[in-house]
Amino acid sequence: MSLPEYIALFLTVIAGGWLSFRYSTFNDQWLKLTLSFSGAYIMGITVLHLMPGVFEQGGHNAGFWVLGGFFTQLILEQFSRGIEHGHVHAHQHEPASFAIQVMAGLSLHAFLEGMPLGYFEDFHAHHHQHEEGGQQLLIGIILHKLPAAFALVALLIRSGFNKRIAWTCLVIFALMSPLGALAAGTFNLSGAQIANLLGFVIGSFLHISTTILFEADDTHQHRVSWRKLGVIILGVALSIGADMI
Repeated sequence: MSLPEYIALFLTVIAGGWLSFRYSTFNDQWLKLTLSFSGAYIMGITVLHLMPGVFEQGGHNAGFWVLGGFFTQLILEQFSRGIEHGHVHAHQHEPASFAIQVMAGLSLHAFLEGMPLGYFEDFHAHHHQHEEGGQQLLIGIILHKLPAAFALVALLIRSGFNKRIAWTCLVIFALMSPLGALAAGTFNLSGAQIANLLGFVIGSFLHISTTILFEADDTHQHRVSWRKLGVIILGVALSIGADMI
């Protein structure tokens, strides 16, 4: 990753958290539409651009890593409370252990998904498609981190934590993915091992994107609004056209 990409990854989280401070009485419908767009885009780039390269490099073993990433994300969400896909479930005056629990799950997720970003330069020398895949992975991470950071700050503020604690947690969260990408450079992994690591992140992406997309507007009648359907189609269309951008 280049320095501007590290900065973009960091500042995206800070911007998402700042928006939550700035607009404390946010519109839940706006957040849902933003999440629907990011979920559709992440699903599109995962299936169309990331998975083919992973299975080409990692072979059949990559499938086990995809499953591992999917179910690891399921476990992590027991700690992070689903902030990765914009959930804000809070009660007033939560104990300090609540913030630690949320940050532990969220930070581990962010660190792991940042690691493959540090390897795409190694892939460039062998397959040009992975250069494009690295850019698309970065965009996918950025798109889901913006609402995640928004939800993190909203969750902490609604739970009775002061702004200093909320800002501290936000900065820690913002650092995790860049640190994951930097740490990846210390390991000398083969192409298949890198593909397996990316497969792990793909499993996490599949869990996050499907969770977002299956959360219909009307949970009793299982309906999706036309606005939500529209932003989903837009997200998928952009992922399809990613190679032409």
